[in-house]
Amino acid sequence: MRFHALACDYDGTIATEGRVPPKVVEALEQLKRSGRALVLVSGRTHDEWIRRFPGATLFDRVILENGAVLFRPETGELRALAPAPPAEFARALRERGVRPLAQGKVIVATVRPHETTVQGVIRDLGLDMDVIFNKGAVMALPSGVNKASGLAVALEELGLSPHNVVGVGDAENDQAFLEHCEFAVAVANALPSLKEKVDWITRAAEGEGVAEIAALLVENDFRDAEPRHPRHG
Repeated sequence: MRFHALACDYDGTIATEGRVPPKVVEALEQLKRSGRALVLVSGRTHDEWIRRFPGATLFDRVILENGAVLFRPETGELRALAPAPPAEFARALRERGVRPLAQGKVIVATVRPHETTVQGVIRDLGLDMDVIFNKGAVMALPSGVNKASGLAVALEELGLSPHNVVGVGDAENDQAFLEHCEFAVAVANALPSLKEKVDWITRAAEGEGVAEIAALLVENDFRDAEPRHPRHG
């Protein structure tokens, strides 16, 4: 077996309008039965994700908050992978009229066009934080924390190498973790900028595209696919 795991984004990738269609769940279950691991890599917080997708145990590991939190479905354990920003960060954003404003264990998130305000508050408070974009979403996280850093922790726990992982996503914040995978895929609805950087693009959009990948992994382990952009020496 060449590929031992599939790492996938949630919104716009396996999920449509926040929900995973039953046929996509079935395809992922078949992939699991083939002996492969499933890792979810999402920007959502645990509470909002679990409300949308109650079948958490489908995944071996779940990376949430764009790389800042690790969830182990088999035990229900939730582990922050980075420190939370100081309370005055969110307070300053609210005082400057940033709405909506969401907080997780680590992430602080809003929407465009508030990125300039978020960057200004980070600068004014002297915080070591990055601003990451996901289409219309604006996420503030400790520097160096992204989907790639979170996936690396998940793979280490599972005893897996990036050489044996297929990754799939749809947006700019997925690029980091896709570059960490041996074989990177974009679903058909992905941003053009992401499609330019991956090894393969699905025919179908969102979850149906992920089902294509799952079927090919089960049928022939992507035997005929060669990366356009080798990532690991």
